[in-house]
Amino acid sequence: PEAVVALVEDRAAAVAGALGACGQTSPAAAGAPALQTGQRFRWTCSMAVPRTFPLWAEGISRFAKHVAACSGDRLQIEVIGINDKIKGLGETFEAVKQGRIEMAHAAAYYWYGKSDDLQAAPFFTSVPFGMDARGMSAWLAAGGGQELWDELYAAHGLKPFPCGNTGVQAGGWFRQPINNLADFQGLKMRIPGFGGQVLARVGANPENIPAGDIFLALQTGRIDATEWVGPFHDQLQKFHQVASYYYTDGWHEPGSCLELTINKAAWDGLPADLQAIVAACAAEADAWLTTQWTARDSAAFKELQQVPELQIQPYPAEVIEGLKPHAADLLAEVRDSSPLAKRIHDSYRAFQKQYGEWFGLNSLPYYRAWDV
Repeated sequence: PEAVVALVEDRAAAVAGALGACGQTSPAAAGAPALQTGQRFRWTCSMAVPRTFPLWAEGISRFAKHVAACSGDRLQIEVIGINDKIKGLGETFEAVKQGRIEMAHAAAYYWYGKSDDLQAAPFFTSVPFGMDARGMSAWLAAGGGQELWDELYAAHGLKPFPCGNTGVQAGGWFRQPINNLADFQGLKMRIPGFGGQVLARVGANPENIPAGDIFLALQTGRIDATEWVGPFHDQLQKFHQVASYYYTDGWHEPGSCLELTINKAAWDGLPADLQAIVAACAAEADAWLTTQWTARDSAAFKELQQVPELQIQPYPAEVIEGLKPHAADLLAEVRDSSPLAKRIHDSYRAFQKQYGEWFGLNSLPYYRAWDV
């Protein structure tokens, strides 16, 4: 970690020094005020999780420290948890939009349904049978995704950055096995978002339950199943104590991208060097969170494999194939919700097809042959 910090600080300092020497802004900071080395800023960043939430909160606190270090404390960011000052996810979005706070760290699919133009927001987090973390990163950085994301959020006065990815999430914890689509009939499952909507189409009863209440709901039988994140966070919730079937393939969230959203007026008010520092530190946090999720999930999964009586397995192929058309129908409905939603959907799907063709011929055969 110290080496990474030093690298980020060196790069940010180099950007700031270069900009100061030439007296120009970078393309990424076009339109920003001229460098004002004595100007100081105090921002607040509200997370979608508590301040003590493992990994997620660590990454954003780390991001804020890097910004302060790289800027010589000219930009200091106070990181707060959900409900510390801003109550609930919906108010978090509005607080950043209105400029009551400058930043938030959450996920785009939380804003689905807030307004008609945000129907396509989940494409910037994860959609059922969508792209994995590598594909998401490539689409945003080099496939036109970031430009569409900027356009979608501009109407709300926001500037988005990718900032962490969970990778393929776990399929979920069940009290009874899932052998076919009929087993979802009447099943009460904690699964929000598009994943829940897809399961509803095959007869399940999806609901969203706050994180702190999931274990008790599963233990008492109020719900029959739950998905959460992946082995690291699932193990901390101790779901393995109350459910015997763990399905590993997270069709519902195959590469969940988290976001750092910034009030556009606050962003435009930053000097060019501070914009460059925020962008660089956000990119470093994106990489750190993504790799940490991979490492910690791998370690936790090894421990879960030792739990007696726990049955760990992928969903049956019949189940996965049966869910695909329902997911496609849902995404088609989202596509038709607005002209911008259609452009987002079509861009995402075209890139997924392009990425998938090479992945299928290059990476997938290797993974199948990989001796682990």
